[in-house]
Amino acid sequence: MDKQTELDNLEIRLQALESRIYGEKRSKGGKPVKCVESLARIQAGLTNTANKRERVKSLHKKIEDLLKYLDPQFTDHITLPDAMKLEFILAEEDFLLSQAALLEQVSSLQPLLDSTYIRDVPEHATKLQRLSQIHIKQQDQSESQSQEVKKLFEEYNKMMFLLSKQFTQWDETLRKLEEAKGIRPVE
Repeated sequence: MDKQTELDNLEIRLQALESRIYGEKRSKGGKPVKCVESLARIQAGLTNTANKRERVKSLHKKIEDLLKYLDPQFTDHITLPDAMKLEFILAEEDFLLSQAALLEQVSSLQPLLDSTYIRDVPEHATKLQRLSQIHIKQQDQSESQSQEVKKLFEEYNKMMFLLSKQFTQWDETLRKLEEAKGIRPVE
């Protein structure tokens, strides 16, 4: 089922690419032009042309030699004599010895790599995958909770500000009324 959906997705992507390249052009039969079919026709034409000409055939045969000559290791093989290679090895002797020691250490630790704990890693990996998905989900939930709490705090602060402002206005009104009646002395 997954392979079929992947294939369908690939087909959709290919059709989108073809429509970008060709637009609304149609072939002679009225069908949309297919990139793959065009490329296959071009490849077949080039192959037929190459097989008909002897010079092209000989070039195809020489491509392997050309690739061999273009390889950087080939030039090293030709230009460096054995004595020079020996000097390179002797110059890197300390590094090679340290690498050999590390390799021996890895060999001595090989039984640990063959332990049941290491063999069970794929099983634990699936569990870890599930846990990481749960963790991501919980992070998203905590983020939404944090946003909600922040929103509630903003509402609370706004309400406290408004209440404080209202109490201040009431206090001012009450003070003015008390002053007008002479109940409370002016401060």
